[in-house]
Amino acid sequence: MAEIRQELLDELLAGYSSPEDLVGPEGLLRVLTRRLIETAAGVELTEHLGYERGDPAGRGSGNSRNGTTPKTLLSEFGEVAVDMPRDREGSFEPQIVPKGQTHWNGFDDKIVAMYAEGMSVESIRGHLEEMYSVSVSKDLISKVTDSVLEDVRAWQNRPLDDCYLVVWIDALVVKVRVDGVVRNRPAYLVLGLNTAGRKEALALVMGQGDESAKFWLKVMTDLRNRGLRQVCVVCCDGLTALPEAIEAVYADAWVQCCVVHLIRNSLAHVSYKDRKAVAKDLRPIYRAATEDEALEALMAFSDTWDGRYPMISELWRRHWERFIPFFAFPPDIRRIIYTTNSIEAVNRQLRKVIKTRGHFPTEDAALKLLWLGLIRAEKKWTYPIRDWARALHQFAIYFPNKFDISS
Repeated sequence: MAEIRQELLDELLAGYSSPEDLVGPEGLLRVLTRRLIETAAGVELTEHLGYERGDPAGRGSGNSRNGTTPKTLLSEFGEVAVDMPRDREGSFEPQIVPKGQTHWNGFDDKIVAMYAEGMSVESIRGHLEEMYSVSVSKDLISKVTDSVLEDVRAWQNRPLDDCYLVVWIDALVVKVRVDGVVRNRPAYLVLGLNTAGRKEALALVMGQGDESAKFWLKVMTDLRNRGLRQVCVVCCDGLTALPEAIEAVYADAWVQCCVVHLIRNSLAHVSYKDRKAVAKDLRPIYRAATEDEALEALMAFSDTWDGRYPMISELWRRHWERFIPFFAFPPDIRRIIYTTNSIEAVNRQLRKVIKTRGHFPTEDAALKLLWLGLIRAEKKWTYPIRDWARALHQFAIYFPNKFDISS
């Protein structure tokens, strides 16, 4: 970008005495913006026609200038009235402000940023009117935020790395209006741990609840089609038909049931006065050094609590084959894979974004806000997990030939 000379700035600000002179209704910024847009559009029209204004070469060319069209643009410092040049044929398409565009230079970004904070359309309208003295319609705000869906679709179809050592899958429930009735809809977040030890959001999928094997098979197949060929461990919360779909697409992946979900489900129907004691007696099961020790701890738990809460030990036995894989790993890897805490931390951030919304009018409305929140959260994942070098070597031992440790 060309450097602006100080002498020019001094000349422009010669009469400056207050912020109103710069950003007010007749302030310098609005005047400069109007003049720059009109001048740039005039240059574009000259390029389109192929001759300068007043040039005899334009006579008989078949097209010529045809006055201007007034247009009001919404900008970061209020409304800017411009006169856009036009041609007789109507074939001129200005690039500086395309036909149909009613906002200029960052205004859309401000709307999207406020939407990403969880502000409603009505709140955004009020904020813009208070800060910039412009009245913006609901349709315009919806149109701007709907443009985010194009980014969401591109993100959903972007290529993935060939290998992720751990993939976590968990659900976040949002309220969506469906056929005039507000219903709970799960949004499934897929998070991956790459070979550099960093978390990465892989997919965000809206579901209907009680998903079928066909649904999960499509989710897994989509990941594979986007380039994900090798998965070492998938940690999930026992969603129906999900483990079978994982093994159908990634036959040699280990499926690990989330321990935190097992504990949470175990305590769901325990009376408050027994909760601490039950939680304490569950601890030796998932903190055991070996699978055999864990089984002994489960038997001890059954002896103590089956009389009052027989469904708890039954729950653990039912998920035992999906619970025990992490016992094969040393502690460095166990703490990485045995829980979906990594993904639940993300979900907590997303809940902060959506908590001010009673419900969403459509699934797309929910999806675009969740995606904006997810992208903001992902920007904070700048460092690999702790002691990653040692954990990576251990993954290489347990999963040989799945990835190149030297890359």
